[in-house]
Amino acid sequence: MPFAVTPQRRGRHEDADGEESDIDGTSSRSTKRSRLNGKGDATPSQTTLLSNGDHLDTDRESTQEGSHSETATLPYLPGSIVRVKLINFVTYTNVEFYPGPSLNMVIGPNGTGKSTLVCAICLGLGWGPQHLGRAKEVHEFVKHGSQEATVEIELAAWPRKRNPVIRCVIRRESNKSVYYINGTPSNKKKVVELARSFSIQIDNLCQFLPQDKVVEFAAMTPVELLRSTQRAVASEEMLEWHESLKVLRSDQRTVQQENVLDLEMLAGLERRQRMQEADVERMREREEIVERVRLLEYSRPYAEYREKKDEYLAAKERMKDATKELNELEQEVEPTLHAVNTKQNYRDRMRLHVDGCKGLLKKAENNTETVRKKLNGLQDRVSEIDKLKEAEKKGNQVHKGELQRLQGIITRLGKQLEEPPIEFDVAAINENIRQKGRDIAAHIEEGKELKQTIREWDRNEKDRNDRIQQAERHVQDLESQAGQQNEKLRKVSRNSEKAWEWIQRHQDQFEKHVYGPPIVECSVKDARYVDLIEAVFSKSDYICFTVQTRADFTKLHTQLTKIMGLSEISIRTMSGSLENFRSPVGEQEMKRFGLDGWIIDYMTGPDVVLAMLCSDGPRIQQTALALRDTTSQEYELIQNSPIACWVTRKSVYKINRRREYGASATSTQVRDFRQAQIWTDRPVDMSAKRDLEENISGWTEEAESFRTKIADGRTELVRLGDLITNLEEEKAEEKLATVQSMMGGVRERFEALEKDQDTLVMDKGQATLDFADAVDGFRKAHDELFEAEFMLVEAISDVEVLTERNGAVKEKLEARRREVEELSTTLSRAATLARNLGKLCKEKSAQADDATRAFLRTIDITQSVEDVDAEIESEKARLELMHEGNGSVIREYEHRQKKIDSLKAHLKEVEVALAELTGQVKEIQEKWEPQLDKLVNRISRSFAFNMKQINCAGEVSVSKDEDFSQWAIQIQVKFRENEPLTVLDSHRQSGGERAVSTIFYLMSLQSLTRSPFRVVDEINQGMDPRNERLVHARMVSIATGNDEMPYDAAVDVDENEDGDDGARKRSMGGGSQYFLITPKLLHGLRYERGMRVLCIASGEYMPRDQSCVDFRACVDLRRRLVGGGG
Repeated sequence: MPFAVTPQRRGRHEDADGEESDIDGTSSRSTKRSRLNGKGDATPSQTTLLSNGDHLDTDRESTQEGSHSETATLPYLPGSIVRVKLINFVTYTNVEFYPGPSLNMVIGPNGTGKSTLVCAICLGLGWGPQHLGRAKEVHEFVKHGSQEATVEIELAAWPRKRNPVIRCVIRRESNKSVYYINGTPSNKKKVVELARSFSIQIDNLCQFLPQDKVVEFAAMTPVELLRSTQRAVASEEMLEWHESLKVLRSDQRTVQQENVLDLEMLAGLERRQRMQEADVERMREREEIVERVRLLEYSRPYAEYREKKDEYLAAKERMKDATKELNELEQEVEPTLHAVNTKQNYRDRMRLHVDGCKGLLKKAENNTETVRKKLNGLQDRVSEIDKLKEAEKKGNQVHKGELQRLQGIITRLGKQLEEPPIEFDVAAINENIRQKGRDIAAHIEEGKELKQTIREWDRNEKDRNDRIQQAERHVQDLESQAGQQNEKLRKVSRNSEKAWEWIQRHQDQFEKHVYGPPIVECSVKDARYVDLIEAVFSKSDYICFTVQTRADFTKLHTQLTKIMGLSEISIRTMSGSLENFRSPVGEQEMKRFGLDGWIIDYMTGPDVVLAMLCSDGPRIQQTALALRDTTSQEYELIQNSPIACWVTRKSVYKINRRREYGASATSTQVRDFRQAQIWTDRPVDMSAKRDLEENISGWTEEAESFRTKIADGRTELVRLGDLITNLEEEKAEEKLATVQSMMGGVRERFEALEKDQDTLVMDKGQATLDFADAVDGFRKAHDELFEAEFMLVEAISDVEVLTERNGAVKEKLEARRREVEELSTTLSRAATLARNLGKLCKEKSAQADDATRAFLRTIDITQSVEDVDAEIESEKARLELMHEGNGSVIREYEHRQKKIDSLKAHLKEVEVALAELTGQVKEIQEKWEPQLDKLVNRISRSFAFNMKQINCAGEVSVSKDEDFSQWAIQIQVKFRENEPLTVLDSHRQSGGERAVSTIFYLMSLQSLTRSPFRVVDEINQGMDPRNERLVHARMVSIATGNDEMPYDAAVDVDENEDGDDGARKRSMGGGSQYFLITPKLLHGLRYERGMRVLCIASGEYMPRDQSCVDFRACVDLRRRLVGGGG
């Protein structure tokens, strides 16, 4: 269990070596003044903080005084670490550190927990474990056996403010960290923001260098070192300037590259424009002619409209004149035509009178017909009654016959017929008869249903017998080669098997023979090649059907897919001959390639099916076979041959050639294949045969069951027949009474019919009288019509005589009227045509563009359609004399010109953008570069001074580049007198030399850093004792403010800066708190006031009572021994 012992600060005195000693550690911040023993030495008063948090205090007053004195001399910079408390963190159970404001040396053997303090600072201030280079998860920092760990860090506050206390609780189970600021719950983001407000940069290796990150720092590139250096000692503004310069330079280069490409494109486009200018001029002239022809043709309706409008106006004038002449002529001949008109009016009135007489005649005729129909109806009713009477007579005879037919049944009732009829309930007897009829009908229906059931059983029996026969045939087929192939087809595609069965039964319905799938039509000659051949066949190739005409394809496709509803059906058409398909390579070349032959050489089947396989699918005439593998030499030969696919005993090779990319543009696909399943000579799976035999047995039992049911059903039919016969007999007995009753009512019905007949005879007489009156009215109407027609003939004759006398006048009048009508038709047609043309012209004007409208405004209004057509023909003649050329030349030229104009405008914008970017770069660089040079010069002077103290040389400079992202820190060192300054890297310097250079570079940043503290873990590893002593001395001098570096090499300090920070900088050369962790220390190292040594002891030999370990007592003992000469 590691623990820290804190010997409190002794009074200031000189030891035997003349050095002032201040050994401190994890303790309470209260101290008391030391008491002197009898020898005049200070007796240490100590407080030991155990790992479990218990304190053993002695002489608290003296330690408090000592601590107060030290704090007043060396104040903490804001953000420095004042206190660190750890609970159940890694190796610590409960410990509290009180680092000093200056150099803190954390010493102790390996594994005691020195680097744990570094881990606590990193995690406690909100950064993650990735900055430590150790564990990846925070829960790994919880002490073994504990559920959570606590890290509490107290930072120095700004003047006149309270020190912030950050507490981090790490929970193992949730792998989460919970943060508190001054006891108030917070979060990681706010903790990091608080740390950054003090310029704490845990993620900067120049400030925080854990043990496991030393190698990473040494491997840091100069570019990364410049960025880390700026983050450590430069202002945020300088970092922003640098990042802005990187972005601006990148944008500037991008714009410059685009500018160069645009300039090249512009030059090429302008060169092509100059080459096409002559062609474009010719094409433009041609287009102008084409455009003029278009405009002339566009304007033609306007000229036509003007002509038609003039024609309309002229026709309108002629129409006006003709109408005037017609009116004058009509006034002139009006007296002559008056007599004709009077006769015509009389004729027209007579025509109306004749029409009226015809109507009256029609009415009288209809009335006569109505009376006649009524008379006929009465006669028919009388005849019907006669028929009913006859029917009653005949019915009586039928009933007598029925009685005779039932004589055998009613013998026992004969005497009752001779006796007077007894009274009985006819309705009840009829209801009983009807019930018997219903029972008979029910039994008949039951018999019908039973017959239907028997027929269904009979069909089922036949179906089972058919299935049995089909299965027996199937079993026999399984023993033949064709049957086995059909069985394989069924396994591959049941729908294809059904389709093949239908095709075999209906071959006569097709124009040509339809072939089945290759799986049943084809076979392999040599069984050695079966695996190879099936490797190139797909499922659709096995089961496809082959037709020879398009009509057969349509018929078969409709039948199988639409009517039968089958899926996975493949139909292919092959109308060509097998002779049309040739292999690409001859037999001799095949042998040279190491190939045995083509697939078609090893297959048999119908020529049509083989031709189909050549045309579609596996292309068997172009796929080669070989029973052995292809060698590399043979593969090269095949790759350069026309062969595109071949199969060996293990693989299928397929070459894809892209001829558009040249002869060498090929790729080869190689795949394995499985063992053949279709055309093998292996026996068929006998499980199918066993299934068929089991089905036959089951179907036989079902057929026997149906035969038994049929026999039982027929027995039941016999029983129903007997029952129906009995009911028929009972019905006949009861019907006898009904017949007798019917015979008793014949006389009454006959008398009623005679009475109805007498009434009808009376009605018939009245109807006869009405018919006579109607006929007389019809005759009178006919006479009136005859007289009216005679008078109409006389009127027509008078009109014709007068018309003949005035024929010349009337003819002249009619001619004038026809002329007016013709002119009216012409005027209407001209108006319609002019109106349509006017509407068309308005539509064309609305749709016309500006150029077309401008052309229309320039048209000569006196120009006729013939003139326009002549001009169009003239322009077309000119057009024929010119070469048509490429119609897209002008479009390309204009498009290219637009692109040139756009590029020129873009180039101007690019020039402005480049100027702006250059100005921004210059403006920022003028501010950033001088400050960077000044900063690096300070670092370089400090670094050179530090190197000089160990008799070496060093220099730090900025490696500048046009690209600001390549600016870097360049460290040059010299460790021997006879060598020049060389760049620090892993190839020229040893590990110790690099360690010395690294620590001196970090110390050079000490007085410049903005960070309140810095941590370096085991940087002295690999140094020899001499360098370690020199480095340690320099570190102590710089960290404690006792540096002897001349003013010109030191950091400039603002004398006007106020506050404790300014005083601290002036007193300590601008340094900050420093943590140096190391597992080893040489004897006689330099010690200065302000240093604090934190000793960590741990191990199996540590006493259980930690109070027994008193480092101060050990120091006092050492001092007494040295002072006494012991």
